[in-house]
Amino acid sequence: MTIRQKFASQADAELLEQMRELAKAEGRQFQAVVEDAFRDYLARKSGERPRAEVMSHFRDSVRRNAELYKRLAK
Repeated sequence: MTIRQKFASQADAELLEQMRELAKAEGRQFQAVVEDAFRDYLARKSGERPRAEVMSHFRDSVRRNAELYKRLAK
């Protein structure tokens, strides 16, 4: 069983209206749509993106091996 906790916040009125319309169109409760939005946001922020250091090494590798990648692509 999920324990629910009330909280108060503020958001852009147009954004809230779009969320309410989405909930209505999907036949879902507003709170369910908000929870999905929270989950999606947290998933994106939870390290699914490569760390800056990893991307730096990747870019360096691409630069160093550009000619090899061109040959392999043929």
